[in-house]
Amino acid sequence: MKFRHFLLLGLCSVMMFSCVSTKKFKAAQAAAQARFDSLMNAYNKLQGDLKNCNDQTADLGKQKSALQGQIDDLNKQIAFLKDNNTQALKQLEDLSVISGAQAESIKKSLENIGAKDAYIRDLQSAIAHKDSLNMALVMNLKGALGNMADSDVNIKVDKGVVFIDISDKLLFKSGSFDVTKNAKEVLGKVATVLKAQPDIEFMVEGHTDNVKLRGRAGLEDNWDLSVKRATSVVRLLEKKYGIPPAHLTAAGRSEYVPVTSNDTKEGRAANRRTRIVILPQLDQFFNLLERKS
Repeated sequence: MKFRHFLLLGLCSVMMFSCVSTKKFKAAQAAAQARFDSLMNAYNKLQGDLKNCNDQTADLGKQKSALQGQIDDLNKQIAFLKDNNTQALKQLEDLSVISGAQAESIKKSLENIGAKDAYIRDLQSAIAHKDSLNMALVMNLKGALGNMADSDVNIKVDKGVVFIDISDKLLFKSGSFDVTKNAKEVLGKVATVLKAQPDIEFMVEGHTDNVKLRGRAGLEDNWDLSVKRATSVVRLLEKKYGIPPAHLTAAGRSEYVPVTSNDTKEGRAANRRTRIVILPQLDQFFNLLERKS
């Protein structure tokens, strides 16, 4: 009986010792795993840092190569400038021993350059003055005519020349060259502005569409009609509104200078017009040319 008690007591002691050892083992195992995980994290971080260092080293290498290329280019430029400087110094040395005739030739060349510069400035000034006069004339004409539609009276500047286009429906009846009463009022307003410019000259051009005349008394063709319309306007400007006849020119252009296609009714209406051209004052430009020569 006592033996059984001793045996049972011994078994209990062994079991208790075994339980305590297993707990310690698991605790040690958990601690080792945590340490391992910490070391792995540190290792991975070091690996990342190493990769970043390698990438930065590669970038620095590229930057170094680029900077070296720039340095090489700058050295080439410096060498080129030194070479040019040497050549310039050599030319200055040569110039220091030019003859009197060569010096006089250089002086004349410089004087000619100055004269050409002055001529160009005068020409530019004359052109600017002409353009300003043209713009003032256009503004005065538009102010005198008021709110008339562009389809009836169109005033424009093209390549430095002022054009006044008046439609034939405002000036004449179909196939006629007699100026209408309404047109006389418009021409009177235009004449008032033109008379204020005593030094300029005008050309009155008659234009038609391409429809052939048939059965018109006193008219042979569109040439005839365009010329007679121009002369009718010229006579009115001279006799009724007092523009000096020496400043007027009449011209017929027939159908051969259209502003648009004659394929439509609207196009033909636009082409039937009388144009007053403000002739450019060429005397000042001829004077400049004569002075240059």
